[in-house]
Amino acid sequence: MKKTIILLTALLQSVFVSAQTTGSLKSPSELLNAEIDVKDQSVQISLYEKGSKVVDVKTLQLELAENILQGNWSVINQTKKSVDQTWQPIYGERSLVTDRYNELKLSFRLDENLKEMTLFVRLYDEGLAFRYAFDNLDFWNCTLTEENTQFLFKEDCKTWVTGMAQGAYSEKRLSSLTGVADRPQVIQVNDHRFVAIGEAALVDYSRMKLEKSETGLGVQSVLSGKVNLDLAKYQSPWRYVMVAEHPGKLVEHNYFVLNLNEPNQIANTSWIKPGQVLREVTLTTAGSLACIDFAAENNIAYVLFDAGWYGAEEDMKSDATTVTIDPARSKGPLDLPEVIKYAESKGVGILVYVNKKALHQQLDEILPLYKKWGIKGVKYGFVNVGDQYATAWLHQAVRKAAKYELMVDIHDEYRPTGYSRTYPNLLTQEGIRGDEESPSLDQAIYTLYNRMICGAGDYTNCYFAERVTEKMGGRAAQLAKLVAIYSPWQFVYWYDRPEKSPSRAGGAGSAESVIKTDGATKFYNSIPTVWDDTRFMEGKMGEYAVVARRSGSDWYISILNAGDKRQVTLPLDFLKDTSACEATLYYQAPGKKKDVVSIKTIKLQSSLVLDVEANSGCVLHLTR
Repeated sequence: MKKTIILLTALLQSVFVSAQTTGSLKSPSELLNAEIDVKDQSVQISLYEKGSKVVDVKTLQLELAENILQGNWSVINQTKKSVDQTWQPIYGERSLVTDRYNELKLSFRLDENLKEMTLFVRLYDEGLAFRYAFDNLDFWNCTLTEENTQFLFKEDCKTWVTGMAQGAYSEKRLSSLTGVADRPQVIQVNDHRFVAIGEAALVDYSRMKLEKSETGLGVQSVLSGKVNLDLAKYQSPWRYVMVAEHPGKLVEHNYFVLNLNEPNQIANTSWIKPGQVLREVTLTTAGSLACIDFAAENNIAYVLFDAGWYGAEEDMKSDATTVTIDPARSKGPLDLPEVIKYAESKGVGILVYVNKKALHQQLDEILPLYKKWGIKGVKYGFVNVGDQYATAWLHQAVRKAAKYELMVDIHDEYRPTGYSRTYPNLLTQEGIRGDEESPSLDQAIYTLYNRMICGAGDYTNCYFAERVTEKMGGRAAQLAKLVAIYSPWQFVYWYDRPEKSPSRAGGAGSAESVIKTDGATKFYNSIPTVWDDTRFMEGKMGEYAVVARRSGSDWYISILNAGDKRQVTLPLDFLKDTSACEATLYYQAPGKKKDVVSIKTIKLQSSLVLDVEANSGCVLHLTR
């Protein structure tokens, strides 16, 4: 693990205050300020940016099964502190993270039955965060049934919502919201102010989603089940409101979510290694060896065995301690021990998928077994999410995997809340409308500006599959998506197989495609999965996005364009000396089919103007 750099300053003060006291807080650079007012049975946090109100947040509107919240809240104590530190992640979208905030800790007491709670309020330059803490004596053996936190705005703002983690996004007005939306939820306050509402450090609590507020214009929290406060350790996850002038800046600042989680708890992290992943689709020894050879030749770190290697994934009788091929997917044979041995000789890691049915029955048996076999990681399939017990079980399963030095990818509806900082063996997760869903390019851009605020996304990237040119913007756009949509395990060629691999007998995907090597695929295979710096340069929700990422001294500038042909001007002042750079553009050429990626060398100046074809994308690769 890289050495953590910490520069910590703390100002602590404790004073007795009356029930009428109003708390206030400023962000470290005074970009944001918050006013906290006690109002009978709730506490309101009013958030301002440069003196202009952004949102009113009504907190402490809680309901318990025991009905013990009697009377009005009064403040009995407050404490302030300031933190200014940096830390180095094991992997990520930047090599150094700044963590700067001012915190106000407010202690409350009910005036009728004297029950006590605490509200922690933090103000970063990137946004507001708050969480609830319950006195463990006053709330022992209690169950929280509702947490009606409201986020209220002055205007009927635009917002972008999806009802499920892998669903499509749609644009709405706050007044027209129906049902529940997944978090984070982005809301446009005005032309130059966007907010994202979400939660961080969800470990053993019920998931929060968002619905139309019962009063005013806004949204309010809704829990995905009751909360046993004992199991939750008497505190809620963090709730946050990020603020930025552009939706891309919300994504650029997504380290904010990591900062709200506990530091890394794994002492030795040398076995945690990001990289590209190739899925083995034939479930045969011959197909496996072909995948391993292709991976070794093309700098792909891992080969994944997906559903079917230990039997039908939905059959409770399937035994994940054995290699028993599902006949609906393959006729085999598959000699997995021999495959793992061969992969080790080639420097390629093996990953396996295990469905929740086997996970719940066999987790404690398979993790040490897979470690013994030489497997490097597990993709947890179709796990239960939402309620408190599913949430607690899943994060415990991540911690158990860490005990046996196994990395984890979580399949399907799970959305991250920053736990990869605390247990970095959780490399990635779905909770995303990836290429398996054949998303149009505007949906991919919605995903980038919304979903990617909360962390890495297993996008199941496709390249040669027919859906790429028929539905998804073409191969040049796929190159751009691989740069723009971050995941430290980046799955590539999801429905494709190497040329030397036999045809598959069954499995996911309507058609089979073969990987063919050319200049564009060589570049595709070389794109990093972790970054030293990330910048969102410009763009518009659902229309286009320009993202620049640095790995070492190389820059990769990705442009995704879902609309008409567009001219994009790229300021290159961040390079300092453009004369020392070589620039190669991978793009969709005018009049060319979408299955053809054109390549050309470009001479750089202080700025660069690029023409990007409609419903397409490009990547500018800058090397020194």
